[in-house]
Amino acid sequence: MAENGNSKEKKNARTRRAPTGEKNSRQQDQVLTGAENPPKVGKIAGPKKEAQAGQRGRKRADSKKAEAKQPAAKKSGGKAGETAGKKKAETSRRSSAKSGRKAQKPAISQTAAQVEALRAQQEALEKRTARKGRSARGKKSQKPPIKVYFLGGLNEIGKNFTLYECQGDMVIVDCGLSFPDDDMPGVDSVIPDFTFVEKNWDRIRGVVITHGHEDHIGAVPYLMKKLNVPVYGTALTIGLIEGKLKEHNVSSANLHVAPAGSHIQLGCMDVELIHVNHSIADAVALAIHSPAGTIVHTGDFKIDMTPAEGAMIDLARFAELGKEGVLALLADSTNAERPGFTPTERTVNNSLDSLFLRAEGKRIIVATFASSISRVQMIINCAVKYGRKVALSGRSMVNVMGIASELGYLNIPDGVLIDLNLINRYEPGQLVLITTGSQGEPMSALTRMAFSDHRQVAINPNDFIIISARPIPGNEKTVGAVVDELLKQDCTVIYESMYEVHVSGHACQEELKMMQALTKPRYFIPVHGEQKHLRKHAGLAMDLGMPRENIFIGDIGNVLELSEERMKQLPDVPAGDVLVDGLGVGDVGSIVLRDRKHLSEDGLIVAVCSIDAQSGKVVSGPDIVSRGFVYVRESEALMDEARDLVYNTLEECARNHVRDWSGMKQSIKDELSRFLYQKTRRSPMILPIIMEV
Repeated sequence: MAENGNSKEKKNARTRRAPTGEKNSRQQDQVLTGAENPPKVGKIAGPKKEAQAGQRGRKRADSKKAEAKQPAAKKSGGKAGETAGKKKAETSRRSSAKSGRKAQKPAISQTAAQVEALRAQQEALEKRTARKGRSARGKKSQKPPIKVYFLGGLNEIGKNFTLYECQGDMVIVDCGLSFPDDDMPGVDSVIPDFTFVEKNWDRIRGVVITHGHEDHIGAVPYLMKKLNVPVYGTALTIGLIEGKLKEHNVSSANLHVAPAGSHIQLGCMDVELIHVNHSIADAVALAIHSPAGTIVHTGDFKIDMTPAEGAMIDLARFAELGKEGVLALLADSTNAERPGFTPTERTVNNSLDSLFLRAEGKRIIVATFASSISRVQMIINCAVKYGRKVALSGRSMVNVMGIASELGYLNIPDGVLIDLNLINRYEPGQLVLITTGSQGEPMSALTRMAFSDHRQVAINPNDFIIISARPIPGNEKTVGAVVDELLKQDCTVIYESMYEVHVSGHACQEELKMMQALTKPRYFIPVHGEQKHLRKHAGLAMDLGMPRENIFIGDIGNVLELSEERMKQLPDVPAGDVLVDGLGVGDVGSIVLRDRKHLSEDGLIVAVCSIDAQSGKVVSGPDIVSRGFVYVRESEALMDEARDLVYNTLEECARNHVRDWSGMKQSIKDELSRFLYQKTRRSPMILPIIMEV
């Protein structure tokens, strides 16, 4: 009896401890509460901790009961030991061991049940966690996408025009023009096609301009004539836009000054202006904060630690945006082919100082961009240092310097600036002329000086000319032609390849890499450059680890949809070039350009004649007029043959009773064109004029 009681006590004690199951229960709770996404699992793990505490309380109660029964068990065990011998003791130990093994079975089955319950609980928890994860991802993907419309500035230099759309709100970034190519004779400038913008006029919340260069503000007056939307920019940028609007007689524009560091709320998008360095003051980049994410649009920029005016670029803000998360980066690609860093503007100051010293006794003429206010300030400072007077030449130069001086961006001491008409009153060594024409523009002041077509300034061998600019891609020939004409007049000409008289306002490769590293964008879109620039910039991004599938090299008219999950190209929208010729906007198209090119290459032949209204026979003529084809006095025989050919063609039409004017004109064109090509191997434009009497 005592042995059986002892074995029962041991069995009960083993059953009550049940250490394995409870220990596993605690370990499982720790794994659950330490899983990923603690807040979500914590909601499930909270009740689990309370159940665990209840189990521990029951365990302590069971252990107290076991301790209370242990003294009685010891006493009964002692009496049994006194009356039994060693053999009986051994027998009792064997029997107790057997009974102990039999007693473990319920404990083991209980532990297995607990493990199974925990497994089931864990599986249920994992399912709930997975469902929550899917729902969280669903909520995350519910962020609205943002669309980017590339309406200008890709695969070209200039004409920057980009449109952002999110939740039905549209924001335009920059609205510039570009200069005509060689295959656009007679065209003054090229502006973006506003067709898509006009169709969505009611959704456009505003226009934000990054800086005041022509390739970013030049088309604003043309846009304002079609849409009266608010325009935002820094003080100098808005001042330059005001001047352009006055030239175009646009008085109802809604202009707003926004300094660097400010925020502009345009619909659902918050546009932040970030200070950057460029070749013009008051340049900014944009951080477009939208429900879809943040897009950084750099505009034109470079990283200048020692700028000639203003503070250095706000790299700290770009780094903060990178930490916060940038959905996409649209960055300037103009200098993506140039290695290293762009030199600081102060190197030009040292070069100008040495050149002024070298040009003692000579008249100095400096050609630069009208918008390069810091460069003009350097020239004025050197003129003051060496006791020279300054005169401005060129309409845009006079206008921009007037605005910059009025806004406080240009400091001209009293008595330094003189009128251009008074330069003949001063000795050559007392003068500095600051002029436009650094790009060889046909009507610019320097070009007119070079070809002796300027009313106030005549070039002479005592002139020291500095071209403080680098030719824009495509303008190399025109700049070279101007330099050649100046050298023919035996004056001294200094240009970029000879001295450091110009530094770029665009970032080179290492600066572009730094912008990538600071902003850490999910997607990258190179802008502002030709195809070779965009490709090179994309290569720099890939060198920094950007996946190729996260880079988009677009073209004008492309539409891109961006979200955290993907980057998707949508169908194109209307976009392209609109040609401006004089006061005409868009009236010069491909057909007019084709005719102009035809005229410029082969000239014009006009055939004029009069025919009888009834018989259709030739009454007067035909007369042949040549313009740009051959010199008539030296080609009289050819003109006589052409006249006879036209006469015979009209007579043939009369015999065949052909009275259709279009048919008669086409016959004259065909016969005359065939004849002239056989004789001259040229195909002039042929214009028949038939009068009926």
